[in-house]
Amino acid sequence: MNFDLREATPGDIPDVLRLVRGLARYEKLEHEAVATEADFHAALFGAQPRGYAVLACVSGRPPVGLALWYYTFSTFTGRADMFLEDLFVEPAFRGGGIGLGLLRHLARRAVAEKCRRIEWRVLNWNQPSIDFYARLGATPLQDWHVRQLGGAALAALAQGESNHG
Repeated sequence: MNFDLREATPGDIPDVLRLVRGLARYEKLEHEAVATEADFHAALFGAQPRGYAVLACVSGRPPVGLALWYYTFSTFTGRADMFLEDLFVEPAFRGGGIGLGLLRHLARRAVAEKCRRIEWRVLNWNQPSIDFYARLGATPLQDWHVRQLGGAALAALAQGESNHG
């Protein structure tokens, strides 16, 4: 399949939002996709960008794929990592190399920027993606558990209170 990859621009925000919502639908998490165009504009193009996006384009169509990432930092090595927050290709365009192209683009960027690695999460039930990542050589973390702190627990911690749910 012929496609081009390009960095997202402020004019692409509606497509970024559309693709993120498409991912949310696929992951059965659409109820959590509450970000607005203004949120994405601030996050990607504001005074202090928090993330970066690359779009996959097929001639004559709006973008059909997205990779959205940000940088993390390893204190042990003193080097950055990339965290791939979203990788999504519209269902009609899967299997044509777009997902691989997006990941290859990020890998080249990570190597050029001397990042140690790219990390991401994948839902336990998403076997097609798990298999795809395994074919690339990605390995699951065995010794780490992912944790989140949000909502009332985050507010309680910020206020110096304990939250014994």
